[in-house]
Amino acid sequence: MDKEYFTKLISNKMKLVRTEQGFSQDKMAEILGISKKTLVQIEKGRTTANWTTTVAFCALFNQSELLVSVIGDNPVEFIQLIAKNIDDTSKEKTMGGKIWWREIKVKGNFRLQQNLISNHYRILDEDNFRWFSSFEEDEAMKRLEELG
Repeated sequence: MDKEYFTKLISNKMKLVRTEQGFSQDKMAEILGISKKTLVQIEKGRTTANWTTTVAFCALFNQSELLVSVIGDNPVEFIQLIAKNIDDTSKEKTMGGKIWWREIKVKGNFRLQQNLISNHYRILDEDNFRWFSSFEEDEAMKRLEELG
């Protein structure tokens, strides 16, 4: 998944998340730092949010059940993965992949998983801390071999 596809995906969900959160268009536009006119255009599918608005939206509404269900992962971590194409952030505790993930391979104390929605990969340790994320299966397999 690239930035363009991701911004379209998020743009298509903005109205639903705004409704889920109980905000008016005026308030949502204010929160995102865009004009109401721009928000209306995004919600009607006439334009797509830019990358900065998409990042702000995901950061501010990262607890939205709808947003998490669309992405299949924490929206902020997903943005970092897209922006860097390799997630080199500090290790963060995950829920272990019980819902949105399928186990690909286990090596030692590490396991490689693939997200069922976005198809990106991650490596978790036995305590469910994320060690690596990538869209590239070869990179993920290589990193699993290094860790395991």
